[in-house]
Amino acid sequence: MKISVIGSGGWGTAISALLCRNGHAVTLWSWKQEESDAIASHKENKEFLPGISLPEGITYTADLEKAVFAEMVVIATPSAVLPKTVQSLAALLPAGIPIVNLTKGLSADTNERFSEVIRRLCPHNPVVILTGPSHAEEVGRQIPTTVVAASENTEAAALVQDVFMSPCFRVYTTQDVIGAELGGALKNVIALCAGIMDGLGFGDNTKAALMTRGLAEMSRLGMTMGANPATFAGLSGIGDLIVTCTSMHSRNRRAGILIGQGKSVREALDEVHTVVEGVYAAESAYKLATKHHVEMPIVAAAYRVLFENASPREEVLTLMRREKKKESEII
Repeated sequence: MKISVIGSGGWGTAISALLCRNGHAVTLWSWKQEESDAIASHKENKEFLPGISLPEGITYTADLEKAVFAEMVVIATPSAVLPKTVQSLAALLPAGIPIVNLTKGLSADTNERFSEVIRRLCPHNPVVILTGPSHAEEVGRQIPTTVVAASENTEAAALVQDVFMSPCFRVYTTQDVIGAELGGALKNVIALCAGIMDGLGFGDNTKAALMTRGLAEMSRLGMTMGANPATFAGLSGIGDLIVTCTSMHSRNRRAGILIGQGKSVREALDEVHTVVEGVYAAESAYKLATKHHVEMPIVAAAYRVLFENASPREEVLTLMRREKKKESEII
């Protein structure tokens, strides 16, 4: 199958290598010509996926018009530019071509889930969300990884399952797009908080509590928005939450550590030197919680730290001093 991957960051590069090894004709699109030329020349993405040799057979381009001549399009851009990228694709992409979105997050402008953005701009193309615990660094090294393909279009989800499956990359399917997308977006917020806990010098007890109560908040918002609560116990929920909160591959956790150590949000983002999706997701999640009248104290604390210059340590104390509750009070 002819497949175009839009976005040559670490994730787009790792997926291009996976698809090429699966026998597909892959084109990897970069937004800058010099970036495309560098990857093509070195057969390695030295900036975003260093140390991983790319297989022969991938075509590299910075021309979006050349990239859309495919039977499937995979989007792997940073969340901040996804709406603009999809808008450009919409003017070029023929109807019926499946769009697979790898980008996790929520639209900063509209707080939409990304499948909603894509369907609005490309109403005649089936949309599949591919999400789950999947660091690009490990997928690139062919370390066993398991994800989920979420789509209301079961045929499109099954096609993605067939195309992406390999001995080192297992794909399940689900129709719960809302749950899968919210899990992928909100876990970045909790992972940022997990990093802050590490930076403050707290221990395993704190992180376990944060992840557990963070999952409760994710589920609470998801159920209010129409998701299946069981989804949050799966790969796109607790699976992605675990890997993002505990791994140093996680940009969100690394940025959180720096903030917990006393650096400003701007200083932390500059030091991580790549997009930290949890910052954008925290603002959108806070707005969604307000809109749907859902109690999300961890998300609210993250919002105050990131956007109102609140003290991380004081926010932790505020969370610990909240009124008494029963654990079963999920809604």
